[in-house]
Amino acid sequence: MIFTSILPISLEQGLAYALVALGIALTFRVLSFPDLTVDGSFPLGGAVAARLIVEGVNPLVAALVALMAGFIAGCLTGILNTRLKINSLLAGILMMTILYSVNLRIMARANIQLLDRPTIFSPMEAMQVSRYLPVIIFFFLVTMVCKLVTDLFLHTEYGLALRATGDNEQMIRSLGVNTDNATIFGLGLSNALVALSGALVAQDQGFSDVGMGIGMIVAGLASIIIGETVIKPTTVFRLTTAAIVGSVIYRLIISLGLRLGLAPTDLKLATGVMVILALGIPALRGPKEGKLKLRGV
Repeated sequence: MIFTSILPISLEQGLAYALVALGIALTFRVLSFPDLTVDGSFPLGGAVAARLIVEGVNPLVAALVALMAGFIAGCLTGILNTRLKINSLLAGILMMTILYSVNLRIMARANIQLLDRPTIFSPMEAMQVSRYLPVIIFFFLVTMVCKLVTDLFLHTEYGLALRATGDNEQMIRSLGVNTDNATIFGLGLSNALVALSGALVAQDQGFSDVGMGIGMIVAGLASIIIGETVIKPTTVFRLTTAAIVGSVIYRLIISLGLRLGLAPTDLKLATGVMVILALGIPALRGPKEGKLKLRGV
């Protein structure tokens, strides 16, 4: 009974945040780059979309502009790392910190309400059916399109070079590939997906807040870890599928926890503990058990 009641909202949120898990999988699993820009690029997408909608811009156009803003933010992190030779972890932290002020500048305040504004979801809410059904179908289609485009890209010549950059940067550089450009583009692509998710989530929940990205990187990692315990990421297709499935399962676990009495203020604590257990238990069992880990972590 409880499972049936939480399933619709878990599916909606899981698919809405699946693009975050997909973006993080690109950086952590493909590029082997611990990118913390995500905590800034997610609210950046929400801030750009919300501000543009308030200014009268079409919600779909606002989401696409947010996607481009995320791409630029990711590229800037890549430039800090490859051109200025700043440590990858520090580059992400610096960009995340900068984006906090940028998001405040964009919104001109800490949050923007969208409840009285038209959004992508307004036509769906006007339908004479349960709101969950069209919204879940919408998020499913958007997630599948992004997944398939990502899968196809990673099988192109440039996508193979990007994957090889994460595997063995020195070897692929000796073959004449500009690994710096590959890293910059990969980070841009990852944060574009994250910002698109932020833009859609802001429109779905009816507001954008400057703090909506706090802990997003940990939630995304938890989704990837959960997904990889269900689907082994032996191919690109399975890797991206695992990220999406993991996001849905993660939101289902969170919804179940809330329904059973977990305080909303403890969600970040529960997520952190979940990631620690998933990463730490296989190591404590000994080398024969294998170590569940993420490249870049």
